[in-house]
Amino acid sequence: MLKDRHIVLGVTGGIAAYKACDLVSRLGKRGAEVRVVLTENAAKFVPPLTFATLSGNPVNTDTFAPRFELEHIALSKWADAFVIAPATANCLAKLANGIADDLLSTTALAMTAPTLIAPAMNANMWRHPATQANLRTLIDRGVATVGPGVGHLACGDDDVGRMAEPGEIVEALEALLTPRDDLKGLRVLVTAGPTVERIDPVRYITNRSSGKMGYAIAEAARDRGAGVTLVSGPVSLPAPRGVELVSIQSSADLCEAVLERGEWADVVIQAAAPADFRPVSVAGSKIKKTGEGMTLQLENTTDIAAELGRRKRDGQVLVAFAAETDDVLENAAKKLEKKNADLVVANDVSRADAGFGVDTNAVTLVTREGVKALPLMSKRDAADGILDAVAALMGPER
Repeated sequence: MLKDRHIVLGVTGGIAAYKACDLVSRLGKRGAEVRVVLTENAAKFVPPLTFATLSGNPVNTDTFAPRFELEHIALSKWADAFVIAPATANCLAKLANGIADDLLSTTALAMTAPTLIAPAMNANMWRHPATQANLRTLIDRGVATVGPGVGHLACGDDDVGRMAEPGEIVEALEALLTPRDDLKGLRVLVTAGPTVERIDPVRYITNRSSGKMGYAIAEAARDRGAGVTLVSGPVSLPAPRGVELVSIQSSADLCEAVLERGEWADVVIQAAAPADFRPVSVAGSKIKKTGEGMTLQLENTTDIAAELGRRKRDGQVLVAFAAETDDVLENAAKKLEKKNADLVVANDVSRADAGFGVDTNAVTLVTREGVKALPLMSKRDAADGILDAVAALMGPER
């Protein structure tokens, strides 16, 4: 799939630059022709001669080196794809804000070919709101990402921020140049985020769901050709491009939106975390503090997953989530039967690196055919793993 493809590889100044050598080698073995652009700091980690030897092409480092044509324009015209690995926090910031102050960032601004970035940095830098905002800006513009993974970092921590392995980057590049369309023509309904159950005009009951898993699934399904509707509780995430977004507040809102749309959906993936209980009555004005305690009477909300299971039509695939703290697999297996689901995605939300509010997840896929555990990975990678299982359930004929 990469044979005779022209790949421009940008390498920025992080310790993971040494992995880019393996990446060039792997791309060459797949038949791709590679031209490398190094930043000044990247050249301090790996000398240009190394990349020139591995790629068989001169390495580009200087915007103002004497030549017959403007190098950043020539590279943008030549490229079938542009890969930046590693992409440091500084690189993401420059790309997001259109800064072009060296050959790599100038080439990026001129590039019209598909772009894939492999972020790599310290975990705190990765989690910083500025970095996350820059990343979201790039994704909204159509830039593809791979990683980062979790592992041992140069700072000595074991955390998120490790650059994706070269093999993973090659696979992501192949997927970018030859997009998967195994869900083409399917109508996929995804739910995401929490619900809020009002107590009075200023107070409510909710949970820790950030919506990140559901949004990742919606984006992955869109990229695999599906028509996607995302029903989302209140989150701080921007709407995914190319996805119909339906915003809701309460579990009752969620129930109405899902049951209405569930009738036509081929696949329903219930990644939202609706409240199991709500106040029996909602005060019309703020409840004043009296110095005495307050007893809040709760009632059950509608079991949306069970109702979907009751209404399930032939050929429809229902995916439920089981966010558990104890007996994870046992509870997931019970949920599979009780909700008449085809797949339950189980995760241990007591883990600090998986579940609510973080960018990684470690889930176990439970079906009637068996159990498959996915290792700790980004939520986008986990989304594709879930969709792989959905595609398998639907079968090749669907």
